[in-house]
Amino acid sequence: MSLEFIFRLAGMVVVAVVFFQLAVSLGGTWQDVRVVSAMTLAGAALGLILTPYVTIRPFLAALRRIRSMPASQLIAGVVGLMLGLAVAALLTPALANLPAPLGDLAPFAASIIFGYLGIAIVVMRHADIFNFFNTRLAREIGYRSGKARNENVVLLDTSVIIDGRIADISRTGFIGETMLVPGFVLNELQHIADSSDPLRRNRGRRGLDMLNKLQKESVVPIRISDMDVDEVREVDDKLVMLARRLHCPIVTNDYNLNRVAELQGVPVLSINELTNAVRAIFLPGEDLDIRIIQEGKEAGQGVGYLDDGTMVVVENGKRHINRTITVTVTKVLQTSAGRMIFAQPS
Repeated sequence: MSLEFIFRLAGMVVVAVVFFQLAVSLGGTWQDVRVVSAMTLAGAALGLILTPYVTIRPFLAALRRIRSMPASQLIAGVVGLMLGLAVAALLTPALANLPAPLGDLAPFAASIIFGYLGIAIVVMRHADIFNFFNTRLAREIGYRSGKARNENVVLLDTSVIIDGRIADISRTGFIGETMLVPGFVLNELQHIADSSDPLRRNRGRRGLDMLNKLQKESVVPIRISDMDVDEVREVDDKLVMLARRLHCPIVTNDYNLNRVAELQGVPVLSINELTNAVRAIFLPGEDLDIRIIQEGKEAGQGVGYLDDGTMVVVENGKRHINRTITVTVTKVLQTSAGRMIFAQPS
């Protein structure tokens, strides 16, 4: 027997009794069997049909709504209700002195009106309120705008999640802060994964897979946040503004985002810069073994690569293609694309 059917039966009995009492109070007598019976049966029918729509179904709909709401909105709704009822309570003594029947109805009406207004206003502005308190909290514990950084959180952008190296870095323990993925970054990943372009679709799916891997294997917490920045629409702009509010760095390998964030005083942890920084260092005059795999741009040059991807250009190395030889470093050149090593056969 379903819960809704039980409510129907209970409603049928209750409404039937109410209509029976109503029929008697309107002047019906026990001899007016037809009138009383008709009223009672009408009440029973109404109770059987309408009870779920005023009891169990609104309750279940509200429960589904609450389950789908972000926690921040739910907390904001409760706080707004409390504030609205507090305002109504302050007005109750004055409203109760109004002439009857307003004195009896006004306090109840004020509780409903101000409770609703409190919920609506706080829920509509909950993002700004939470961001305001986050900023104040950051200032209270000693972080100053644009200078110091929140040592507890780092923001991940879309490109660094798709890149995937953040998963390996997190396992080494180099990142000790909680990794925060805003909801708008997750939405962008999902949008890319649903793209009609096969390349973009594969990149988006890789990003979602890497995020799942991070949640399972990372040695530091990774959290999906519903914090948003309503003032701007672009994901990169949202990320920079959110980082400014939280006073935390952004982890990225996007060159443009890196430069924009630095111009606005937001700390950036660049995966590309980290990769370049930890590559093996070779000084002129040192020897190393390298396998020549292709020709260089200049005549006679051969090109090989170290395990970390560093390009080694070998003068007169063309004749050694597909062979591993020992070379002597002559020059090391740092470029925006990475480090290049020039050498010649020993």
